[in-house]
Amino acid sequence: MSETLPPPSLLLTLVFSAALLAGLLLKTWLASRQIRHVALHRAQVPAPFDGHITLAAHHKAADYTLAKLRLGLLDLMLSAAVLLCWTLLGGLDLLNQALLALLGGGMVQQLALLGCFSLIAGLLALPLQWWQTFVVEQRFGFNQMTQRLWLADLLKSTVLSAVIGLPLAALILWLMQATGGLWWLWAWGAWAAFTLLMMVVYPLFIAPLFNQFKPLDDPALAERVNALMQRCGFTVQGFYVMDGSRRSAHANAYFTGFGAAKRVVFFDTLLKQLAPRQIEAVLAHELGHFKHKHIAKRIALSLLLGLLAFALLGWLATRGWFYTGLGVQPNLMLDGVAGSAPNDALALLLFALAAPVFTVFITPLMAQLSRHDEFQADAYAAQQTSGAELAGALLTLYQDNASTLTPDPLYARFYYSHPPAAERLAHLQLFPSSTKAAPA
Repeated sequence: MSETLPPPSLLLTLVFSAALLAGLLLKTWLASRQIRHVALHRAQVPAPFDGHITLAAHHKAADYTLAKLRLGLLDLMLSAAVLLCWTLLGGLDLLNQALLALLGGGMVQQLALLGCFSLIAGLLALPLQWWQTFVVEQRFGFNQMTQRLWLADLLKSTVLSAVIGLPLAALILWLMQATGGLWWLWAWGAWAAFTLLMMVVYPLFIAPLFNQFKPLDDPALAERVNALMQRCGFTVQGFYVMDGSRRSAHANAYFTGFGAAKRVVFFDTLLKQLAPRQIEAVLAHELGHFKHKHIAKRIALSLLLGLLAFALLGWLATRGWFYTGLGVQPNLMLDGVAGSAPNDALALLLFALAAPVFTVFITPLMAQLSRHDEFQADAYAAQQTSGAELAGALLTLYQDNASTLTPDPLYARFYYSHPPAAERLAHLQLFPSSTKAAPA
């Protein structure tokens, strides 16, 4: 006599719970390994960095890493509890039913559901965000934010999310209702177009709402980076300096924008910490990502994964067990029987909540792809400028940003998007200094 399989809704509940527990245990185990490994190697600067990194800086990096990891473990536990409350314990269902009673079914109720969920989720995340900024970052000398600026950023982000996100959500919800069984393809097209549009809009109109961007006013450095761009065959809209020190002592540089809006942005902290030749090498590294088409490949991969996600959602949204298995009573089309209101916003939220529970297991693959790209970009920088200068820049940034030099190997393989410091510097030693670099 064959055994009867559990109903699909129960099966989904069991699979979701098992995946959530497995992911939680895996992340906790990896974080515990990282904590033990960093603490074990705190007492002495690793041999490859002896003479470059001071013992005091090494201690600071270890303590900073441990503080972030311990806060991360708390965040991990709280996030899992909040996820359970939203799903299997009925929080999302309760919110949906309350808004249905207040607003009835329709677009307004669905947008209200998305908006209220986002607002509540954001409020729940605020305490740890505040602690990270004003306790952890403050303790190690990185925070430059005032309470007033933090609140102003929060207000701006909330308003922008509503102004940009709600119209996009309304478009997606309308497509889900108006375009039939292939709505997911139309919705993906709208999302993809929005993603590409934001690459142009963000650097021109959104980023300046939070930071000041001034043209690079160092003639010698401008001449150096212009010469680098010319010999590498790249053009950009301009070189800008961002007042990153207004919020943090961490340093960075990046490319942003798309097409004519492409620009190079240097944090003012980076310009203070690095010599001109080191800045040139850091910029050459960023150019390496473009030379090897890493950015285009990453965008293409993101769009492809988005297409697969929308296709999967298109199938799940018509299955009643998808809702009930995750703790929600659907409003419409439960096993083909029409109800009183659309489920589209519910489907979007449930998918957004459940997907990360399963995709966490492909994190090592994505991290490996990213590390491969970083090695390629480093090699390009060494060929165009100087591997020694890039190594010197990295050593300065490792010290000034309090980056740990002794990560647990397994933790690094699972999470790190950049190669660990020792591996990265050893790789750079394979490349002699380029004759193309501008003189000092």
